[in-house]
Amino acid sequence: MKIKMKALEAKLVDIKDVYANDYNPNIVARPELELLKLSIVQNGFCFPIVVIQDKEGKYCLIDGFHRWVVMKDLLKQDKIPVVVLDHDMNNRITATVQFNRARGTHQIIDMSKLVLKLIKQGMADAEIIDRLGMDADELFRLKQMTGLKEAFKNQQFSNSWEEFENKYLGSEM
Repeated sequence: MKIKMKALEAKLVDIKDVYANDYNPNIVARPELELLKLSIVQNGFCFPIVVIQDKEGKYCLIDGFHRWVVMKDLLKQDKIPVVVLDHDMNNRITATVQFNRARGTHQIIDMSKLVLKLIKQGMADAEIIDRLGMDADELFRLKQMTGLKEAFKNQQFSNSWEEFENKYLGSEM
């Protein structure tokens, strides 16, 4: 199937002229919102939000709600890049769902492989946690999936068998 290609140009608009739609089912937890903020700060605003322009000249969000929230509320920006679509309500709603669902999810096995790769490149656990927006438990679970020897090679461990022997076997040793 050949599709008609139409390059849509991004433009900067006043962030106060952008508003959320009332039907987006997508939510992001606070840690992921903070990760999005970190991504925008470190990598720049790489993907314009998608909007329609209403009859009053304001912009209703179709895709990019969380990027808009970060820019407006967390980073206190005045402008935001948008791509304007010309859609009726049905096409707006379906476009929102398409954008959300097309992003997919991170597969656990693949994430564990990425964590192992970062470890092999010398990245410390604290940095992985910070840069990927994880908590220590999530990192620990992902490391367990990759094979214990490689993922935990730089960790300090107690000699717990000595504690066990001292506690339960006493001076018999």
